[in-house]
Amino acid sequence: MNSIEIRDVYKKFGETEALRGVSFQVNPGELFGLIGPDGAGKTTLLRAVCTLLLPDRGCIEVAGLDTRKQAARIRALLGYMPQRFSLYPDLTVEENLNFFFRLFQAPEA
Repeated sequence: MNSIEIRDVYKKFGETEALRGVSFQVNPGELFGLIGPDGAGKTTLLRAVCTLLLPDRGCIEVAGLDTRKQAARIRALLGYMPQRFSLYPDLTVEENLNFFFRLFQAPEA
């Protein structure tokens, strides 16, 4: 089983095609990086892998789990730090962490 398997993934935002037929796999223990210019679809793809958005077509599996059907189980396995600051500014860092831990039912450890 691959750590991540992406098969023929497409995603559009209106008329903008963010992903067009993306396919690759990441093997267990493999170090993998996405590089490319701004607007190439890197963030869109990572958000789809993390189940934060669904592809229009294609399949993404993380540890053998389908992002469309098993999002909660995948989210329990992954950590995702977005490029943009997305914490609530009126909360402390600790309060933000506690909020998101409770929201996603992360174990206290």
